[in-house]
Amino acid sequence: MYRRNITHILYPVACLVGLFVVYQAWFKPTYLPTPPPSQLRDVAGNAPELLPEPHRERASELKQEQTRLIDPSVVPETTHHELLETIRDEIEKGNVKTAETALTDLPATVLTGTKTRLYTAVLWNNLGIQLEKAGGTAASVYAFKKASSLDASSPTIHLNLAHAYWELRDPAMTQDFLEKLVALAPNEPFPHLALADLLQERGQLGEAANHLDHAAARAGKDPTAQSYLRTVTAKVRQTEKSEARLISRDSAHFTVKFDGEADQATWTVVLEILEEAYREIGQKFGHFPSKPIVVVLHAKSTFQSATGSPAWADGLFDPTLGRIQIPMQDALADRAWLTRVLRHEFVHALLHDQLGPAGSAVPTWFNEGLAMELSGDRWSDLDQTMKQQFTPVPLPALEGSWGGLSSDAATVAYLEANSAVHYLIDRFGMARVQEILTHLKARQALSAAMQSQLSLSYEQFQSMWMDRLQEHGKKS
Repeated sequence: MYRRNITHILYPVACLVGLFVVYQAWFKPTYLPTPPPSQLRDVAGNAPELLPEPHRERASELKQEQTRLIDPSVVPETTHHELLETIRDEIEKGNVKTAETALTDLPATVLTGTKTRLYTAVLWNNLGIQLEKAGGTAASVYAFKKASSLDASSPTIHLNLAHAYWELRDPAMTQDFLEKLVALAPNEPFPHLALADLLQERGQLGEAANHLDHAAARAGKDPTAQSYLRTVTAKVRQTEKSEARLISRDSAHFTVKFDGEADQATWTVVLEILEEAYREIGQKFGHFPSKPIVVVLHAKSTFQSATGSPAWADGLFDPTLGRIQIPMQDALADRAWLTRVLRHEFVHALLHDQLGPAGSAVPTWFNEGLAMELSGDRWSDLDQTMKQQFTPVPLPALEGSWGGLSSDAATVAYLEANSAVHYLIDRFGMARVQEILTHLKARQALSAAMQSQLSLSYEQFQSMWMDRLQEHGKKS
């Protein structure tokens, strides 16, 4: 009997041990208010609101350990002293447009002298921080690139650039770039964390685990950061071990891994279903994955132990390692089931690829509803549920992890997610949904994204959807 795919109860849980959470909580530097010139020193750190409650005191220590701004107080005594001083003051006042124009229009002679060139790099770096503050990472990356081109040896500048690349999933964050960053900042954990992420995407799990070990060794004395890194490292090494005996087969956009005893017909069908999903869903959603997606086919008897999923799980997208994982025993006996599960998990992989690190901030009901709607796996059970005594759960209560829900409560959560996203797309169109996702990727709250794109508050959207839900229930 086909059991509906409710495995993305696991999705938020998996993210908790993902590399991104480690990055967000301990290694992501954030801007601080710029102090007056007389007080300005190298400052940075993790915003306390990103940290779990027990670690907020730790944030003040991290501000001293990581740097983002570079002290610009000493302007080189050259013929350009006054011009550079004026630009510095404009940056510190937050007049980014004025400062940006002045930096862009600097005389070529400023960049020929070593002192003024390096100082200009400092100004571009600090302008990047201000641009990020005003417009997010995408607005700042070019300033950090300018700074790095002027000073190839500044760890602070290149770490800022690396963090921007990481946030944007920029292809410029290559292995060569990160290895040079390791040499520039040998005591920093972040370059190793980024290298681990890059290597695991390529399937080089052993090397990824080694860099996670290096990151842990450089993560300071924070026991929770160490615990997260150990957990992720163990997961990578376990995956490497469990996949060592698997055979791989590639299509244009997927790599399927399976036990050598699996028959050829199974993985052939899996690739056919996935390639069709790639074309159809990618076109409908307006985004195609930037790299091949790994799909691991497990024997049903080993699926639970290999993935850590519960007995009722039909499949799983693991965002930590970027893999779709499916139990395959007798899968071809019910091709309809196999198609639904693979398409559902592909949508989660697609969202993960499009949103990058920000994917973990997408409310669960929105993530799951999109997966069901885009995969074509809409449930008809809502009609039957509405005929019974049914009190909808407010959508804000379904934003976080669903891991603690009972099976019945999870079913209701999925039904609501399906219904709410269907209403959102039907009422406002997919283009607006994409705009909301763009705002979420820029780390806006869902309430702000809805207000901006729908001209409705979150509460108004929920009220309209629930009115439609109740009307539909009365008709049915």
